[in-house]
Amino acid sequence: MIGTMATAAPYVGYVYPNETDIPWSVLIVIYPYITGLVAGAFIVSSLYHVFGMSQFKPVARFALLTAVSFMFFVPMPLLFHLGNPQRAFNAVLTPHWTSAMSAFSYVAGFYVCLLLLEIWFAFRADIVALAKTKAGFAGRIYRLLSLGSDDVSPVALAIDHRFATALAIIGIPSAGGLHGYVGFLFGSVKAREWWSSDLMPIIFLLSAIVSGIGLLVVLYVAYSKARKVPADENVLAGLAKTLWAFLLVVLLIEGLELLEMFYKRLEGIDAVQRLIEGPIRYGMVLQWGCSLGVLVLLSVLILSKARGRFLVVGMTVSGIAMMIAVLAMRWNVVIGGQELSKTTKGLLTYYPEILGHEGLLAVAFIFLCPFVVLWLITRFLSPWEPEAGKEVSP
Repeated sequence: MIGTMATAAPYVGYVYPNETDIPWSVLIVIYPYITGLVAGAFIVSSLYHVFGMSQFKPVARFALLTAVSFMFFVPMPLLFHLGNPQRAFNAVLTPHWTSAMSAFSYVAGFYVCLLLLEIWFAFRADIVALAKTKAGFAGRIYRLLSLGSDDVSPVALAIDHRFATALAIIGIPSAGGLHGYVGFLFGSVKAREWWSSDLMPIIFLLSAIVSGIGLLVVLYVAYSKARKVPADENVLAGLAKTLWAFLLVVLLIEGLELLEMFYKRLEGIDAVQRLIEGPIRYGMVLQWGCSLGVLVLLSVLILSKARGRFLVVGMTVSGIAMMIAVLAMRWNVVIGGQELSKTTKGLLTYYPEILGHEGLLAVAFIFLCPFVVLWLITRFLSPWEPEAGKEVSP
């Protein structure tokens, strides 16, 4: 064993030599984070398509495009972490059915196909209109995307809506499975006291939804500013109530998990307490501070029935803070669980590298890519309802 080191060292107490290298880096932090943004954005779209909440109609199609843009890059952190990305196909071609990881490629692939199908049905009328009005290469692309279907009669559009609704209904449990799987992966590791919890899949799923709603709020406000049109106050008010409800449940479950953990005083709880007070203390402050701050701010917005600039600014701040809080939560879980020594008598401190294929620069690049793709898609397919008297245009 390695003896007690100075507090400035990467580890203190009794740590096995093979633990000094933390295998799951910041890439594995950003992986469930991006996955969660997908689930949250999709849920907002489903609130309109499945539950008929009309206040979300102006942002429903935008939420779909946001979800698929981020879904394209969900596997990217894993491929960077793998080192030899071509080996990722082994999990598809020769799956090991007793491993939770082997199911990811099938679940993710199914979810991408489902999102693309729902987007096609939601945008088919726009694609047909653009195929008829656009010339040249763009026109050929739109005609190809129309798949030879140019019927936009009320009956045909009603059928499209029914198909989109059916796909959204299937997509809700699929989104839950996609992100609940990540929580299941961590919660099933019995050797890590910080991870081994039956509530981990639920916490990951619910926190994913609040981060996705926060992202959608920020993007919707930003796009409204870029388009020089006011953000729909009914949409923001509805998102405020939705975010408040999910956030309250997340905080209650996370609080109950910590309370139960310390109340039962299981073996290793002293090490967990030192972990919270030590390596991840700033992450815990950021996670809980931002979450509670957002809950208070949303309560003020809802109770005061805020409108105008106060609502827009308040929701933007809430969205950004929620994204930061969930990112801190992912760090606390993924990195924190590895900073706890298996001897339960030592702690490690993870210092992420800047360069390299698992560095912060690579993470920033991966996280930027979905925003670029979303911008390109919205240039090609406008998610906004056309104004009266104006033709559909990308």
